[in-house]
Amino acid sequence: MYRISAALLACACISSVYAQEIAYRDAVEQLDALLQDIETLTADVVQLIVESDGGILEESEIQLYLKKPNGFYWETLTPFPELVVTNGIKLWNYQPDLEQVVIEDWDTGRSELAAQLLNGETENLAEEYRIELVSAEGSTDHEFSLIPWANESIYTQISINFSGTELDLIYLENKNGQQTVWRFDSVERNLPLADSLFEFTPPSGIEIIENRYVQ
Repeated sequence: MYRISAALLACACISSVYAQEIAYRDAVEQLDALLQDIETLTADVVQLIVESDGGILEESEIQLYLKKPNGFYWETLTPFPELVVTNGIKLWNYQPDLEQVVIEDWDTGRSELAAQLLNGETENLAEEYRIELVSAEGSTDHEFSLIPWANESIYTQISINFSGTELDLIYLENKNGQQTVWRFDSVERNLPLADSLFEFTPPSGIEIIENRYVQ
């Protein structure tokens, strides 16, 4: 009887692990499908920086343009104007208040998490995070929870929410308890975007700081 019980318990454990593995693969595939369906994206983004006690530290309005594979335009309109834009070769960081632009080589390995997520780099995500689909069964909305595999990650949790097939919200929680929320409004997907949108010509009279590697 003991051997039978032990065998049944072992089978149950194996079945549970297998079911978890299937659920994990399904979540990765669903997230991948939703992100890969985005070729271009425009959106008005509201960014909230929330302190560990729940108080709002900062609220920003941002204009986003994305064009795969490497076109990324992230312009903070308020409260502190700033533009980060890349064509996949150069990265421009324009800070009008300081009257300067910093030009660097684009490095996908150092790119902002927003750029990685929106560009659909799910292969890298699956290597760094355990991905789970946590939305209610039968719901047309999708909520994905990403938990870092590595203890040294600066994040404790990331959530990516879709309303139907449209990106709705990204939530980041840091180890220090600070939270960042990106809420996406007026989302338009797969409309034509000119390559010139992801180039930047510095205004005359500002300081240009070149941090590019030149052979």
